[in-house]
Amino acid sequence: MNKLLKSLLPLAVLAATAAQAQNFPDKPITIVVPFAAGGPTDRVARDLAEAMRKPLGANATIVVDNAAGAGGSIGANKVAHSAPDGYTLMVHHIGMATMPTLVRNIPFKVESDFEYLGMINDVPMTLIGKPALPATSYKDLTGWIAQNKGKINLGNAGVGSASHLCGLLFQTAIKTDMTPVPYKGTGPAMTDLIGGQIDLMCDQTTNTTSQIEGKKVKAFAVTTNKRLTTPALKDLPTLQEAGLKNFEVTIWHGLYAPKGTPAPVLHKLNEALKAALKDPEFIKKQEGLGAVVVADKRVEPAEHKKFVAAEIAKWSPIIKAAGVYAD
Repeated sequence: MNKLLKSLLPLAVLAATAAQAQNFPDKPITIVVPFAAGGPTDRVARDLAEAMRKPLGANATIVVDNAAGAGGSIGANKVAHSAPDGYTLMVHHIGMATMPTLVRNIPFKVESDFEYLGMINDVPMTLIGKPALPATSYKDLTGWIAQNKGKINLGNAGVGSASHLCGLLFQTAIKTDMTPVPYKGTGPAMTDLIGGQIDLMCDQTTNTTSQIEGKKVKAFAVTTNKRLTTPALKDLPTLQEAGLKNFEVTIWHGLYAPKGTPAPVLHKLNEALKAALKDPEFIKKQEGLGAVVVADKRVEPAEHKKFVAAEIAKWSPIIKAAGVYAD
């Protein structure tokens, strides 16, 4: 009798898991954003939440929870240790590839403590300045930087953030040190840039396009190898055009769940993600911000994970050489 029960147990577990997936979701799903509200990753997550809600069912509810700090590792740790039931997800950017090197004593393993659901988008960066900056072109900017060495403040959304990494590479490329000013998110950094408390910032188009359109900041260049087609950005030169050879920084976003989330639930979430990435309204919103919605094999979990592993290998030596850490 005991042998019979033991043999039936796996079948019972499978049946329970299948039933769970069939009813999923029957309560609100939370997408954790490991950065402050108002920043570019927050915006991507909120647009995605709306687009994913539709394919998950008319009664599906998805809320966004901001858990900022320590280069994105606080929010990521929260998700890594959440119940693996599909009701806690995370939208994270390139920080998934930089945290293993940037954050000392990281309390989770990026490559083994998460289920990879698929990539969302690729986002170019823009080099922008405060509105009172006397420079009006990248050439003018380089002259202004040369005249103000040792006096320039370069804002970022915190150590390990996309804006921090881009700014770090920019300083290295022009061989000029600037004073880094870290914030708890891009939102407050942008506020101070507009207000003139900091001089420059290198940030994602998802956060800068509307500010550039509204002439609240000055834009000097983009970090892609080709000019962008977004109306507000199409006239900006690339940094490669400006003479910074091989300077290319593109930020990406992906969707994750805690390790151990049941396969049927992961499949349902991945299908909802794929549907969201084909949603015309979502695509329109992303394109309007200069972002490119992923439409290649990286929408598949295995390819997403493979891509992040390659990014870890790419960024680790760069960060180690710079000697920066987010404790």
